[in-house]
Amino acid sequence: MGAFRGDLRCYGRFAGPDIGEGEFMKIVLPGGTGHIGEFLSRELAASGHEVVVLSRRDDLALGPGVRHVHWDGRSLGAWAAELDGCDAVLNLAGRSVSCRYTPRNLRAMMNSRVDSTRAVGAAIERAADPPPVWLQMSTATIYAHRFDVANDEATGIIGGTEADVPGYWAFSVDIAKAWEEAQQQAETPHTRKVALRTAMVMSPGRGGIFDMLLRMVRLGLGGPVAGGAQFVSWIHDRDMLRAIEFLLERDDLHGPVNLAAPNPLPHREFMRTLRAARGIPFGLPATAWMAEIGAFVLRSDTELLLKSRRVIPGVLLDQGFSFDHPHWPDAAHELVRRTRRGSLSKSVAGTTSERRQ
Repeated sequence: MGAFRGDLRCYGRFAGPDIGEGEFMKIVLPGGTGHIGEFLSRELAASGHEVVVLSRRDDLALGPGVRHVHWDGRSLGAWAAELDGCDAVLNLAGRSVSCRYTPRNLRAMMNSRVDSTRAVGAAIERAADPPPVWLQMSTATIYAHRFDVANDEATGIIGGTEADVPGYWAFSVDIAKAWEEAQQQAETPHTRKVALRTAMVMSPGRGGIFDMLLRMVRLGLGGPVAGGAQFVSWIHDRDMLRAIEFLLERDDLHGPVNLAAPNPLPHREFMRTLRAARGIPFGLPATAWMAEIGAFVLRSDTELLLKSRRVIPGVLLDQGFSFDHPHWPDAAHELVRRTRRGSLSKSVAGTTSERRQ
């Protein structure tokens, strides 16, 4: 790749044809404080990279090797110096989609994504030594609601004009398009740009989609919703990390890239498999109107459950990326095992702490 500019450390995961063993990177993560950002920053730092998280919050408890720099997510400031001379930017900034899709929340989702992306682009434009690569979070929701053929990057249909779906679903597509356009419009001729059209990231731990689905299963609510024919696209957290590593290394790849496992499946099969992995024999089905009630109680929106996201990673597969967890049954069992190990570790730690007091 030949674009790494860091000092040498004992690290070789990113070693490619032009990278010597031991190279590491300085990676800047705007908005790296959510569930996905915490996982990625922790794993990248553990691999020996210098990780800088840009956040509006000042009360962060970041892991070892992760440094925090304040920004407002909208305008240029002292934080921009972190991008000047860094090796990569991975922009994750944006308001969570796990909320009620009220006009106010939809505006916040749009503004937080577009404003932060424009700010990152402006910082790169002004950098004397711009980063070689800018990975920009996007979403698989940009594709149309469909059941027939999977959406890949080359032939996928962009959503927003489907019949027989709620009209407000188009706004989620508009957000995704504006998000990607903000990156494309940045004048960064020396920086490779990749838009990460990301499916639901399955990772254990509180706050993620897997945690929410597992809680539903434990409560006996993990049955099919509205018949369960809608497709679920997903990606295992470790495959997401590996795919990001792959995209950082491959300096010939740019444009939209789908971060999704190659085998999406109908919601009813997805939930049946998760129940089996958790050892729950049944799950109550829900009609669309029942899902609306549940989403209201959870302060979420039914689009997250009802839209058929049939997405496959065409670019990654064509370029030779190999998934460790391409099939949901294996991934679900592995994630449940990690969840149980994490719960056991916390229980043991709590017992030890009580004995010391």
